[in-house]
Amino acid sequence: MSDTPSQSKPSSQVVKRHGLTTRLWHWINAVCLLVLLMSGLQIFNAHPSLYWGNGSDFDNPIMTIGAQLGDDGDPMGYMAIAGWQIPTTGVLGYSGPEGAKQARAFPAWATLPDSQWLSLGRQWHFTAAWVFGLLLVGYLVYSIISRHRRRLIGVHRGEMSQFGHAVAEHAKLRFSRVRDYNIIQKLTYLLVLAVLLPLMVLTGLTMAPGIDAAWPWLTYVFGGRQSARTIHFISAFSLIGFFVVHVLLVLVSGLFNNMRAMTTGGYRVDTPSTSTDKERDHG
Repeated sequence: MSDTPSQSKPSSQVVKRHGLTTRLWHWINAVCLLVLLMSGLQIFNAHPSLYWGNGSDFDNPIMTIGAQLGDDGDPMGYMAIAGWQIPTTGVLGYSGPEGAKQARAFPAWATLPDSQWLSLGRQWHFTAAWVFGLLLVGYLVYSIISRHRRRLIGVHRGEMSQFGHAVAEHAKLRFSRVRDYNIIQKLTYLLVLAVLLPLMVLTGLTMAPGIDAAWPWLTYVFGGRQSARTIHFISAFSLIGFFVVHVLLVLVSGLFNNMRAMTTGGYRVDTPSTSTDKERDHG
């Protein structure tokens, strides 16, 4: 009887990927961003149009969501962008349950509060904005002084050469289960942390009358308060796009492993002997 070599089993280990500070920051900000989004839509409903330029022409918005009577005489919702009008009845402009539709840019289920209540929406928005803004500044400082965070999200010498390979692997839904982020993740997080989120905070401050009076230069930087409002709106929906892609990648690349990393900090990685194993996850 001949001996057959035993097939080696994939080996892995659980490492510490996210510290307590990062995990708390992640989940508190997730709540803040949800409140900011829903209360922001409530504020937008009070004047559902966007403009561009200092001294904007309020008769010619670049984008508006509203309701009007259709050819059949019934009200219908629409979204108009640069003169191009899209019917949106039941979603935007004119929404609600059958028999109780009403004119409002975003539907009740998407706003905080669900009723048309601008003052309360502004209170929710400003409260969440200050919590989020202070946490963002603190986290940016922490990411600069922390060696672990610099290694995790910083782009290091030679990593840009891996970009093409990383794109190909993502397209095939193949994700390496390693401690550090890959180059696509690093560039994405840097874009969000260093550009998108600061842009949202600064344009939000530009629209605040008190800040506008104290720092009038912000108004000039963004080309007027109405331009700042438009950039703020675009940034918010860009962040929603990032969030959707982020959640999808968490789902397809290993839900349990990713959620464990962001709740307990532990993340299972492949050891060097199993780096070519086909079953891979991504954090």
